[in-house]
Amino acid sequence: MIKDFKDLTFEQIVEYVKSLGQPSYRANQLMQWIYQKQITDFIKIINIPLDFRMKLNEDFFLSDICLKKRQISKDKTQKFLFGLKDQNSIETVFIPEEKRNTVCVSSQVGCKYGCKFCASGKSGFIRNLSQGEILNQLLFVRQHLGKKRITNIVFMGCGEPLDNYDNVLNSIRIITSPLGFAIGQRKITISTAGVVDGIKKLSREGLQIELSVSLHSADDSKRSQIMPINKKYPLSNLIASIKEFIAITKRKVTFEYLLLSGFNTSISDADSLIKLLKGVLCKINLIAYNDIYANNEFSSPKKLELLFFKDYLKKNKIEVTIRKARGQDICAACGQLRSYVPSK
Repeated sequence: MIKDFKDLTFEQIVEYVKSLGQPSYRANQLMQWIYQKQITDFIKIINIPLDFRMKLNEDFFLSDICLKKRQISKDKTQKFLFGLKDQNSIETVFIPEEKRNTVCVSSQVGCKYGCKFCASGKSGFIRNLSQGEILNQLLFVRQHLGKKRITNIVFMGCGEPLDNYDNVLNSIRIITSPLGFAIGQRKITISTAGVVDGIKKLSREGLQIELSVSLHSADDSKRSQIMPINKKYPLSNLIASIKEFIAITKRKVTFEYLLLSGFNTSISDADSLIKLLKGVLCKINLIAYNDIYANNEFSSPKKLELLFFKDYLKKNKIEVTIRKARGQDICAACGQLRSYVPSK
């Protein structure tokens, strides 16, 4: 059975090239044609021998991704609904800003963790995305943007990246390769709900990527109510893994804190957060809850509630910012992405 070439790592490409008696630099050529020139047929690679191109066509195919729907927000954020070969679908978001262009990538179809404030897991977990399916999101968006350049990539779309560890990490190595997308490691962020084993493994990869952790409460009982993953990886274990990550990588970690009005916005909640993160090299990114359904049990904080929480943390020497909501009117904001085909 032939395989998607985009599922190969660079090392596997080199190994394949050598197995056919071709010089190793052919691997560089293949990477450049596929990830930089975005060819869709091996026959179009004009600087390699025809017989090698024919052999590539026998052994591999070049996958693509199908656009089902594109929506544009009033703030210029774009959301892409992509169809996959097995009839599943995922969402990818492009966020333009003055000094950066960020693509929010999905790593799974659905999500098994079922965080109560997030739409991605409402239909449960279906499967991991392949390396090629991850990369195809970026290839499509880059081609669609034309002259605009992708500067940043965040694995914050559908799914838990650290549960699809190998495919996510292998795709990142293609993304950061000078022969691939040539995007700097520090321009890539992995966001996790707190998969401790994955965080520990990631710390030893020798990468300088950014790590973002969904925290949302500094109290185990409260966090477990909204994030079932906390029952498997309680806060004590999570913070220990974060400290280990920081010690090894020397990188500052971002904690995402979703403000749910009346649930985790009190002074007591802030004090617990300050105590939990004391001595941890980190910053907190405050996010106002984005409604995902009518009559949801949660509500977004009032502006004063949000600002008070931020100022209280700041007065207690916590580095804190407020994330500006983008794409809310097209359900492209934090917690709103899903793996479904909307009705017409």
